[in-house]
Amino acid sequence: MPDTPPTLPPGLFSARDHERLAPQHIAPETLAYIEGGSGQEQTLRANRRAFERLEIVPRLLQDVRHGHTRLTLLGHALAHPILLAPVAHQKLVHPLGEIETARAATATDTCLVASTLSSCPLEDIAQHAAQRWFQLYWQRDRDTTLTLVQRAERAGYSALVLTLDASVQTPSPRALHAGFRFPDHAHAANLRGLPGPTLRPLREHDSAAFQGAMATAPRWDDLAWLRTQTHLPLIVKGVLRVDDALRLREQGVDGIVASNHGGRALDGAPASLSQLPALRQALGPDFPLLLDSGIRSGHDAFKALALGAHAVLIGRLQVHALAVGGALGVAHLLRTLREELELCMAQAGCATLTDITPDLVQPSPC
Repeated sequence: MPDTPPTLPPGLFSARDHERLAPQHIAPETLAYIEGGSGQEQTLRANRRAFERLEIVPRLLQDVRHGHTRLTLLGHALAHPILLAPVAHQKLVHPLGEIETARAATATDTCLVASTLSSCPLEDIAQHAAQRWFQLYWQRDRDTTLTLVQRAERAGYSALVLTLDASVQTPSPRALHAGFRFPDHAHAANLRGLPGPTLRPLREHDSAAFQGAMATAPRWDDLAWLRTQTHLPLIVKGVLRVDDALRLREQGVDGIVASNHGGRALDGAPASLSQLPALRQALGPDFPLLLDSGIRSGHDAFKALALGAHAVLIGRLQVHALAVGGALGVAHLLRTLREELELCMAQAGCATLTDITPDLVQPSPC
């Protein structure tokens, strides 16, 4: 008997449909972690409110017959501005994990950002993802960090995305109540064989945060060192402040991602979208600026582009789609988001991404 070709469940028309079906395919405790944020989830909610409070004001009588979504980012041609954000431990929702996500990325001309904490080795992911960046978490020391950087270079990743806003991260109360626990060091395929995190014993009056978890967190001198160790473009993810963005650019960073880690880092931080206009104004029109956190549709992507992003990254959405339909599910999601963006552009009078300007959005009075 020939293998039955993969199929998707009926009724999938948007990212929301994947989200609706995901609970049928993901263990409840894992789903609680995926859907949750840190603390009281104020930032998680703020991310969505920021998009919902913004309206699109279309232009009329524009010629969009030559329209497309192509762009050049960090010297690389991309078919569209929707990237797959780094998402850890994808085998929690699908037995093939990131391999399926990478296949979907290639099938849809999408750039994939592979996580340091992926379930599959970065080399294996690279074999299936035509366009790929590597997301780097700083390790216990420079030598261990450099090992990951050099592996990414050898595997043909075309950029490094250094995440700086999650040196301290715990599951949300929602996830803890559901019984979720982070997979241990051994479940992160890229870290096997590398020295694990070791924290020195805390002395009396030491803080588990300051003298514990943050003892090996990166600092500005570590960033300067990293910039000298790789020829790859270096992007910093987790930027919300203008002064940080300007200093990062001064230190030779090639791009930044405005992100609050999808509401999983500092609870009470502003929505990533809210910070975009100030970041774009400070950095000028050409410096690569991306947005992560809160994207749920092609219309959301349009709003982010209007406020200054060159591209956007999606995280939770890809997990929903991976759980529902594997590579086919992720490919369907990406195609849907791109089609939504194209339709939004056409209706708003934008033939290309450069036509998406700030005057096309405004705060909602409601």
